[in-house]
Amino acid sequence: MEFRDYLRGLRRHWVAIVLMTLVGVAAGYGWTLLQTPIYTAGASGYVAARQTEDVSLSTVGDGLARSRVQSYLDIAGWRSVAENAIDELGLETTPEELVTRVTVTNPPDTVVMKISAQADTPEAARDLAEVWIRAMIVEIDAIEGDGTEGSAAVTVIPGDSASLPTSPTFPDLQTALIVGGILGLGFGIAFALVRTVSDRRIRTAEDAEQKSGVAVVGTIPVAPGLDAETRLIEPTAPSGGKSGTFAVTEALRALRTNLQFMDVDHPPKTIVVTSPLPGDGKSTIACNLALTLAAAGTTVVLVDGDLRRSTVAKTMGLPDGAGLSDVLAGRAALAEVLQRTPKSTNLLVLAAGSTPPNPSEVLGSERMHALMADLTKHATVIIDAPPLLPVTDGAVLTHQADGALVVVTLGKTTHDLLTKALDTLHKARGRALGIVLNKAPLRGVDATPYSYEYRREYTDDTVEQDATPVVPADESMPDGVNELFTETAATTTGTGGGRRSRRR
Repeated sequence: MEFRDYLRGLRRHWVAIVLMTLVGVAAGYGWTLLQTPIYTAGASGYVAARQTEDVSLSTVGDGLARSRVQSYLDIAGWRSVAENAIDELGLETTPEELVTRVTVTNPPDTVVMKISAQADTPEAARDLAEVWIRAMIVEIDAIEGDGTEGSAAVTVIPGDSASLPTSPTFPDLQTALIVGGILGLGFGIAFALVRTVSDRRIRTAEDAEQKSGVAVVGTIPVAPGLDAETRLIEPTAPSGGKSGTFAVTEALRALRTNLQFMDVDHPPKTIVVTSPLPGDGKSTIACNLALTLAAAGTTVVLVDGDLRRSTVAKTMGLPDGAGLSDVLAGRAALAEVLQRTPKSTNLLVLAAGSTPPNPSEVLGSERMHALMADLTKHATVIIDAPPLLPVTDGAVLTHQADGALVVVTLGKTTHDLLTKALDTLHKARGRALGIVLNKAPLRGVDATPYSYEYRREYTDDTVEQDATPVVPADESMPDGVNELFTETAATTTGTGGGRRSRRR
């Protein structure tokens, strides 16, 4: 993976990152509510010798006081000092625990001693700081004096009294929120990166081409104006015939162009449209691709090769009666079941017909091969085939065709499924013409890098169509079929060039 892939993963999972950051902040705030608040009060005193009128003795006493500072710092942490404080305050605790709540420091080059005391209430912290100085004095008098107050030559004189703290020093709400937010952000980023690395779904065309070795020949964006009942895009209008379908129309035209220039000397004439699994939109793309090819003046036959779950007739708005299976079984003639659609005069539709008990054998028969060969002489044949992984029908049809377009859903189909589908085609000696990415978002992190909105500035109000010559009728076709194609050719060319595109 490249650095941009990680950035894309962070953008894709930004909601999870934000949520985890907020959870971290909330956890930090909740942690502060569960803690017992601790207040800190400070008092101070200074070490001094007993005063005398003799200047020389005072000077000696000052040096003696300085020499006692470090010793008194050690005395401040004795258990005996804590016991004196417990007796005076009447506390119910142990000397060992109380010593941990008091800190005594000495600023450099001074005889000042600063006492910092902690307690669960402001009053208790203030009292403990002041009492600790008096407890130190008692202990110093017991060591260096005769045990009476002020008997020691050098003692600690109380200085600034302790003030009542107004806010707790622990827990620190601001610090807890910052630490919780940073931890939540870290977990969110880690989650996004792990999901990105472990994500096996197809996200970009580059990923699909790199991991499959098959070129992406089309990227069809999401069409918000379409639904389960209305799946067709009007290819003869620049706006796509429906609001919001302009991008789909242009993508289908790009797919048509890629197919036409895929092999200039031998362009594919029989194209199977399939997918790894159901629900990838292969039938919708097959129908719209057939309409887009027909809009360019090409005679197209759309064949519903999905004999198990046929949808082409319903999508095209045609009756689903006799069709392909009936022709192959000899129960109907091809000319009797080929249907015209009001969507395009260049398009003929061959429905699936009745469901046979053995669809794979029917589609792989010699009659099917001969039928496709005959239709290819007169038109470009688009076959809507079943998915490749559940059944073998799609692979069987691809073996008899020029190749297959494999439709995958962007952000849903995994690389493993695509690899298995291509492997199924390879084992059946079928050819993958390319991959079509379906349902690509127009906005967001997985959006296509090219905005279709810019194409509006370069699109004519008139229809872009290139009227290509229709292949003349062939005498080898069954009776009645030649007339259908002849009538299609007459409809296309007999209007005095009316079907030709008008370019400005």
